[in-house]
Amino acid sequence: MEEGKMDENEWGYHGEGNKSLVVAHAQRCVVLRFLKFPPNRKKTSEEIFQHLQNIVDFGKNVMKEFLGENYVHCGEVVQLPLEFVKQLCLKIQSERPESRCDKDLDTLSGYAMCLPNLTRLQTYRFAEHRPILCVEIKPKCGFIPFSSDVTHEMKHKVCRYCMHQHLKVATGKWKQISKYCPLDLYSGNKQRMHFALKSLLQEAQNNLKIFKNGELIYGCKDARSPVADWSELAHHLKPFFFPSNGLASGPHCTRAVIRELVHVITRVLLSGSDKGRAGTLSPGLGPQGPRVCEASPFSRSLRCQGKNTPERSGLPKGCLLYKTLQVQMLDLLDIEGLYPLYNRVERYLEEFPEERKTLQIDGPYDEAFYQKLLDLSTEDDGTVAFALTKVQQYRVAMTAKDCSIMIALSPCLQDASSDQRPVVPSSRSRFAFSVSVLDLDLKPYESIPHQYKLDGKIVNYYSKTVRAKDNAVMSTRFKESEDCTLVLHKHLHPPRSLFWN
Repeated sequence: MEEGKMDENEWGYHGEGNKSLVVAHAQRCVVLRFLKFPPNRKKTSEEIFQHLQNIVDFGKNVMKEFLGENYVHCGEVVQLPLEFVKQLCLKIQSERPESRCDKDLDTLSGYAMCLPNLTRLQTYRFAEHRPILCVEIKPKCGFIPFSSDVTHEMKHKVCRYCMHQHLKVATGKWKQISKYCPLDLYSGNKQRMHFALKSLLQEAQNNLKIFKNGELIYGCKDARSPVADWSELAHHLKPFFFPSNGLASGPHCTRAVIRELVHVITRVLLSGSDKGRAGTLSPGLGPQGPRVCEASPFSRSLRCQGKNTPERSGLPKGCLLYKTLQVQMLDLLDIEGLYPLYNRVERYLEEFPEERKTLQIDGPYDEAFYQKLLDLSTEDDGTVAFALTKVQQYRVAMTAKDCSIMIALSPCLQDASSDQRPVVPSSRSRFAFSVSVLDLDLKPYESIPHQYKLDGKIVNYYSKTVRAKDNAVMSTRFKESEDCTLVLHKHLHPPRSLFWN
């Protein structure tokens, strides 16, 4: 960053999560990412610098190795004038969602991360004049636990995301349960993927955002956000998918535009050949456990029709979803099997606190750290070394479960022969595209006890509340079906409609 030329008016609020806030430059394809802290929690400038440098190193030495260099953008740590940071903080304060204002932007250290703006195509330094559409998806965990350490039978049938939805709605985090199930998106089956993406568009929560020319045009901030308006979204998207078409407005037009968007995103998600080393994990991390979540509305609707859910067509090994899923499956033991190992490491650290640095719990996240992650053994030899490896793998897996995929699309120009970027077709147009991953900060070691408690809370709530409702419904149906007994005796082959699973 050129210190003398930093002007807060050239930067605008872009978004924020629980731990950081991002601003974007108006002309250049770059963003600045600042850490956030509770008002009473102070960190030294040196600690903040090291925190940010660890994020950069983890992205470069671990996630880039697993996912491929074209997908992962590590950025660099920069030092900014304190006056610029203070003025910027004042400028953007009114644009921040109220629910995120419990933490303050770090204005004291002057350190931030400078990264490419992933809502733009990742081949140009400066914003292009042609329109750019960007879809951000947070796909979440794409498999059902296969570990024998799982004690809750429900976890072998229903995915974490679908269970967590019920608790989130009950606690007021969201207004209604989403029909999205990650297993549908990760299935590789186009029908299931289309359903998953449409479900995200219906109930975006914090799992989907759409940007046009870098500006957020579709997404949900919290439970108070207005209901999704597909017709308004279609109005924004129509010039991309039907550039010179007389497609009228109205429900038919809206459905046509949304369908095009869903089909294009699916094609992009199934594309890719960037070389990452996630393939080195696959011999030990092949598809295990159920490939269909019992709570997925797509699966349930097919069961009601007496049909089986198409399991998975299989994701192409070069695509980002496949690589992300492989890294997620480093969670070999589930939190139930992992927690006793975490406690083993904790007991060791209580006795030998000076060993924390040697164990690389807080970094450095280098090649040696990466190499240890490739040990897929689940045979516990009782050592601290085994426990530590599983704990580190779990942290990396949780990072992959919470990352976001950014898909940037730009209509191809008439003469695109010199354009070397990958292209995806739609019905009436063609798009140059780029795919990137963000939110790749390694999950903190200290969060493991919280994850253990949260897991129990999610499963217990789902088991008690949802299964109780299901049992009540089944009981009612059983009583009603007693009237059908004579009909059943009359048929050698009873109608399928009389069966329910």
